[in-house]
Amino acid sequence: MQPQADPFIVPLCTEQIEIVYRDESFLLIDKPPGLLSLSGKHPLNKDSVHWRLVQDFPTATLAHRLDFGTSGLMIVALNKVVNADITRQFQQRSVAKSYMALLHGHLRETSGLIDFPIAKNREHFPLQKICHETGKAALSHYRVVEYLDEPFATRVIFTPATGRTHQLRIHSREIGHPILGCDLYASDEAFMLASRLMLHAERIEFDHPVSGERFKGFCPSPF
Repeated sequence: MQPQADPFIVPLCTEQIEIVYRDESFLLIDKPPGLLSLSGKHPLNKDSVHWRLVQDFPTATLAHRLDFGTSGLMIVALNKVVNADITRQFQQRSVAKSYMALLHGHLRETSGLIDFPIAKNREHFPLQKICHETGKAALSHYRVVEYLDEPFATRVIFTPATGRTHQLRIHSREIGHPILGCDLYASDEAFMLASRLMLHAERIEFDHPVSGERFKGFCPSPF
């Protein structure tokens, strides 16, 4: 019988969730890096965005998630009707999001489109892989904001047209410029250049689930 691997225990996250906007329908929050969106199966991985918020907002549900290491804007529905409406908007790709990221090295092109289909890597969970046979379409637009010498990196704004798991992380690696601090897809050098994953959900735009008016949220990147 094969010995079971030790479960991954998430380090304690001491940073707090900031509520950027609040009304009767939803919360717009700034998630700190190093905090799970949803609690894990292991009892020591109970702390999460959802677990913290339901202490004060018992009906809160997450309309979407951010990776453990990613910081920034998340929409939290405060009732089932709102959750269904925002989920529908994500499915119809009418939610617009942009992310700030620091990529290893200097990109040659100042803007572009990354187009590589993504599939689950069943042999190496939770990794994803690029697969032109079984992968789902994944599109990431990027625009260079700044070239940095220390660390040797490029600041970019990503505007993903799709929302695949780890999309920006694996797309960055695929073009030879992984996100600094990425523990899953970066080279050792790129991983060691930052103390966290340098990816932040900075802007989000969607239709307000009650008024129908276009809602725009912004939370500046901390790096």
